[in-house]
Amino acid sequence: MQTSLSKYLLPATLTLLLSACASDQPAPPEPEPIISGELMLRESQGIASLGDNWKKGKQLTERGNVLVREGQAKITEGNRLIEEGNRIMRESEETYKGIKK
Repeated sequence: MQTSLSKYLLPATLTLLLSACASDQPAPPEPEPIISGELMLRESQGIASLGDNWKKGKQLTERGNVLVREGQAKITEGNRLIEEGNRIMRESEETYKGIKK
């Protein structure tokens, strides 16, 4: 009985072992490529350029706000001058009408 068992067991074991070795194994993951110094430099220059553009935009915005405030002050002063001029003209007209009567 032992010979018949080993007669079937040995080929079955060898078949299992050989089929396990022959099976497709997943490929090992590829390592991430090393970033070259040139690539890092280009990317950092691009980011620096974005920062420079942002600074330029901020400066323009601040300058625009200053001009708007200055413009508002000039408008206020202009309106005051118009009111004063209208008052003087009205008083002059009333004085003239008084003289004509």
